Amino acid sequence: MSPDPAVRGQRTNPRGFLIKTVENLRPTILPIGIFLFAKADEGSTILIIGAVMSALATLVGGVIAYLQWTRLTYSLGETEIRVESGLLSRKVRSVPIERIQDVSTTQGFLARLLGLVEITFETGAGAGEDIALSYLGEEEGERLRQVIRDRAGEADAVADAAYSEEEAERPPLFAMSPRRILTFGVFNFSLIVFGVTGAFLAQFDDFLPFDVWDIDGWRERLAGPGAWLAGLGALAQAIGIAVLVATLGILGVLTGIVRTALAQWNFRLDRTEKDFRRRRGMFTRTDVTLPIRRVQAAIVDARPVEALFGWRGAALVSLAADAGASHHDVAPLARPEEIAPIITEAKLCMPHEGLTWERVSPAHAVATALWRLRWWAALAMAVLVFQYVAEPDGLLASPRLALVPVVIGAWKSLRTLMALLRLRYAMDEEQVYIRSGWLSSILELVPREKLHTVSIGQGVIARHFGFAYLHLGVAGAYPTIEGLPLARAHAIRAELMGSMQRRDFSRLN
Repeated sequence: MSPDPAVRGQRTNPRGFLIKTVENLRPTILPIGIFLFAKADEGSTILIIGAVMSALATLVGGVIAYLQWTRLTYSLGETEIRVESGLLSRKVRSVPIERIQDVSTTQGFLARLLGLVEITFETGAGAGEDIALSYLGEEEGERLRQVIRDRAGEADAVADAAYSEEEAERPPLFAMSPRRILTFGVFNFSLIVFGVTGAFLAQFDDFLPFDVWDIDGWRERLAGPGAWLAGLGALAQAIGIAVLVATLGILGVLTGIVRTALAQWNFRLDRTEKDFRRRRGMFTRTDVTLPIRRVQAAIVDARPVEALFGWRGAALVSLAADAGASHHDVAPLARPEEIAPIITEAKLCMPHEGLTWERVSPAHAVATALWRLRWWAALAMAVLVFQYVAEPDGLLASPRLALVPVVIGAWKSLRTLMALLRLRYAMDEEQVYIRSGWLSSILELVPREKLHTVSIGQGVIARHFGFAYLHLGVAGAYPTIEGLPLARAHAIRAELMGSMQRRDFSRLN
């Protein structure tokens, strides 16, 4: 497909301002609803006021959205894309096409109903430097996406068109069935619903007909219904607590399933001619391409519960961002044999039998863990001093408050100690391999030819004992090997710098 001639000052799809109107209404819907709920017993006048408020909010939101649409234009030239926007203050953004790392599309629920897409041009310089156009028609979005990729030299347009016709017939490189998504949702246990509810009540408690945070009031409300439970003894109360905990657990599992299904529904990873193409989402559908030559590293992780059942997760580190993160999830929940082909297609390799794994110094691990305990110990001492100043006679009677920072610090130090004791690293001619983590394990695969920097650092304790840490600088990631003897760190750095100097990065493909 040959690119169309450049269009100067073109506007986005006019149906897009309808979606913008709905988006502008979001900050007003909740306060109006709470106001009507709190004043519902004051008669029909309140309903009329609420209807008028809603109509005014819709009118104002629609006018603002329409004016924003009229003032947003984009221009596609031979070497750059230019976007002009703003009502009172104008903003002009120009990005050279050669700097665009990826072009991704996003479809929310309403946008899918209207046949529109939001298209984002990712530059790799951070989310604040990306350009987004909301909203274009699906055909226009795909055309613009293809033109950008063609002019950037990412793929041959004719070959891509032929491959797209075959793509639907080819099996995906990786996909998640509804059953797999359900399993992933169970592992993603979350009690976020209680946090959201608490934040909602804290924000809008003035509109409610009673005080949510009045403990005495709740005791009075529950005195009658709860009196019979108190009379049944400790066993019945224990059963009640168990039922409450089980209820919280069920709600946490359901919340995790819903969140996971919304984000990962119909997850599909395809291998195109030169890219990975990932599509996922239930109501908001995202379509992201990841050029293989821009893959900088790979991460394979295993969280504690998932690892017990043989599950892993895989992500690729790229120059382009993925929803603000440099890691692109390519297999959120997969078996090791499903991840290996993805890593191979990314021109990387998993650890093999010929590797010699090295460990960090146990002395460094112990010293670092103890050193990271210092602030928590200082906080515990500060609590004891405050207790003594406030109530000298009660210091020995109530030292339990000071135990809180001690317990937290001990737990964090234990995690640091175990993580460093489990840290392993290995190298071959092509890659650096780093295993880390305690309860959750992480495997980082870093190609030596993609390294930008290799730096050595020493903290206070490390410098005293003659240890150092080695930072491997790649775009979008910063793998680190801690607890190396200083001489060993310099030797590894020299070896890696030697392999980096043999590669001409201007010709790297």
